[in-house]
Amino acid sequence: MGRFLEWWKAPGRYWENVPESGHAGAGNPGENGSEERKRSGEKRYVTLLKSLLLAALPLLCCLVHCIGQGQSLGKVYIPSSGWNDELFYYKQVESILEYGYPQGYFGFNESHALKLSFAAWSPVLVFPWILWGLVFGWNLMSPVICNIFLMSLCCFLFVWLVRPTWKQMGILTLLFCLYRPFVRYMLSGMAEVICFAILILFYSMAINYLRRERNYKLVLLFLVSGLMVLMRPYMALFMLLPVYFWMRRGRSRAGKLCRGAAGAAVLAAVLGIYAVINHYLGAEYFTPLFYTDWIQAFFDRGIFGGGYYTVRKIYYVGQDFLEHVRASFGSGLSADACFVCYLVCMAVLAAQGFRDWRRFRRLRAGEALEDRAETATVSAERKRAARQGAAGESRLVWEKMVIEIHLAFSFIAMLFALLLMYKLTEGSRHLMIFLAAAVFVIAWMDTVFYKKAVLVGVTFAYFFAYITLNPFDYQVPFREEGKAAAVENWRQEMASALALREEDAPNYDNVVIWVYSDLVDGETVITPYQLLYGLPKGFGISCCMREYVMPDITALQSRYIAVPANGEIAMLCQGQGCRLIYGDEELVLYELRGD
Repeated sequence: MGRFLEWWKAPGRYWENVPESGHAGAGNPGENGSEERKRSGEKRYVTLLKSLLLAALPLLCCLVHCIGQGQSLGKVYIPSSGWNDELFYYKQVESILEYGYPQGYFGFNESHALKLSFAAWSPVLVFPWILWGLVFGWNLMSPVICNIFLMSLCCFLFVWLVRPTWKQMGILTLLFCLYRPFVRYMLSGMAEVICFAILILFYSMAINYLRRERNYKLVLLFLVSGLMVLMRPYMALFMLLPVYFWMRRGRSRAGKLCRGAAGAAVLAAVLGIYAVINHYLGAEYFTPLFYTDWIQAFFDRGIFGGGYYTVRKIYYVGQDFLEHVRASFGSGLSADACFVCYLVCMAVLAAQGFRDWRRFRRLRAGEALEDRAETATVSAERKRAARQGAAGESRLVWEKMVIEIHLAFSFIAMLFALLLMYKLTEGSRHLMIFLAAAVFVIAWMDTVFYKKAVLVGVTFAYFFAYITLNPFDYQVPFREEGKAAAVENWRQEMASALALREEDAPNYDNVVIWVYSDLVDGETVITPYQLLYGLPKGFGISCCMREYVMPDITALQSRYIAVPANGEIAMLCQGQGCRLIYGDEELVLYELRGD
């Protein structure tokens, strides 16, 4: 016990090369080196205290937000949300935990995966929820609690691995509170928080690796970045960092090239695994998940024609992007706000990375000049000490420079990917993941008077707090008694009315078509899909457009269909003699065919 207490009281060894003298830092001259030396001797229990304090921040932010809305955390209720992706995520995880995979197909316009029954997104994305459900069970609050836990865990590990100063902790706390998507997505059934947490963990591990390079840390970086690629393919940008780390460890130019080629092969293999998962386990979406027309243009039109097509697409989509940026100052839309904040963070990271690169070159040049000047006038011992101090400081600057430049490069690359491969408004959710990592990296940067962090904070405050006009983007779903009672009624009725057929599963007998919208008295009505949370475990859901269902309802493969009450499709089902399973004033469920 005594040894354990001594270990906590002892200073941790977090850096290999810490400057021995007070060289000027990237912030206030003469202070940065001493701050790094203080942190290198920080006692472990102090670091633990910092870690616990920051780990409490996500929960505290959620509690404050709920109290500000006159609610409690326990009143968060996913079926009250207007985000329909949550339904698919929740019901798929529920089915995985109960049966190993959904017994009915999840898809769109009755599409389905070639193997098993998952929807369009990689099932790897929700594996933390699956682990959570295996340990604690799965109910409507489970994704919310798990999201908060994941953010708290990544905050704890960030402090433990990075060892920020109290100033940096304060700036991080401020930016975290101002970046509203943290709270909104934690209090939801969306999987974005999983991406937030794992990317923040990745950069925490990368910073820790740079301070004490160890083989096991590099292996972990490859594993974490590979996992991210299997979740979202654009995360391959982050796998380039451990590839670079591995390459630079080569002792010769040939060795570096061999390691670089091997790293590229590993990245290609992981992307190949993602492609296989997406091909076999992903259902076809209404539209392509990402567009490759600009790549096809190179095959159809040649190098010059393809290049011209790509440049034109960047230009015209870029015009739309800039229009969103201009509109953001008054629209209050989450997508528009993300675009502006993304550009600001990208500029801050690029500027600080360039500044640290220049400073790193000056330090290296200064080391060489000092070494030549002191050859005849200074003793060997003093020269060695001075060289070690300068080398230690240049190493500290280099560590920050690598992280800043890599994240800035990833921001730039993702911006071009957005313009070329995604719909702008839908792609904005992917940009939020990059912004989440930027919050932590920018708070960790050393800048003069933290001006860049203040700029980012002011931008977040304006776009995520001052002009948040659209409740669809920012309103946390709280329990509504009428909605909760309706979902519970549907759950009870469906438990007895629907029988899961486990033979030859997955199959269409276990699928409920959710018609996205229909015409009721000549007006378009969005189907109240939230009631489908009451479906029994194992059932699949196929979101279908009205245009797909109307031409020939008898040709549909699925056994059940859920449509707005009194709508045209409901009347069509009645005319075809379909059996009414259950219904209320909002939603009706018909059986399209019998056994």
